[in-house]
Amino acid sequence: MGVRVLGAAVTAALLLAASTATAIWWIARQDARPASDAIVVLGSAQYNGVPSSIFEARLEHARELYDEGVAPVIVTVGGKATGDTFTEAEAGRDYLAQNGVPEDALLAVPEGVDTLESVRAVAAEFADRDWNSAVLVSDPWHAMRAERMAEDAGLDAASSPTRQGPAVQTRTTQLRYILRETAAYLLYRATGESVAGAPGIG
Repeated sequence: MGVRVLGAAVTAALLLAASTATAIWWIARQDARPASDAIVVLGSAQYNGVPSSIFEARLEHARELYDEGVAPVIVTVGGKATGDTFTEAEAGRDYLAQNGVPEDALLAVPEGVDTLESVRAVAAEFADRDWNSAVLVSDPWHAMRAERMAEDAGLDAASSPTRQGPAVQTRTTQLRYILRETAAYLLYRATGESVAGAPGIG
């Protein structure tokens, strides 16, 4: 009986992981662009104020959405690592300002060392401004977890992932990100916590 129970538990865990990975893959292929209060760009690495290639791809996609009239404001979010001069939010805001987005259409929220902290900080800013709806911009594989966290924080969230950048360059890279996100999503659903400090999946 014990072996059967163990086997059933392992099978159930594998099925859960497989179904989650499939859902991440499916949502990564969607692109929702409803008219919203703001476009929210989730932060990624920056180097002395210069966005990394992953972050730049997200920012360029957000600029495209802004130009299409999806929302009147782009919100950049993300704190900084020890020793950094700039936050991710500041680097993102400055990049967009230098590339044609009016300064009064930009809001930097310089908080958050992981996705969960970032979306909670954004939700607080939204509440202060009586905003509710957001289009989230991140990498495709990050979309499902980011959207779930944003909804749990009280936002009416949709996702419009970027299709450019290192996260989508090769199938091997895509598979690695899907596996990481599967683990991160299941951890969040089980514990309500994020995985700060884990490269690529915070």
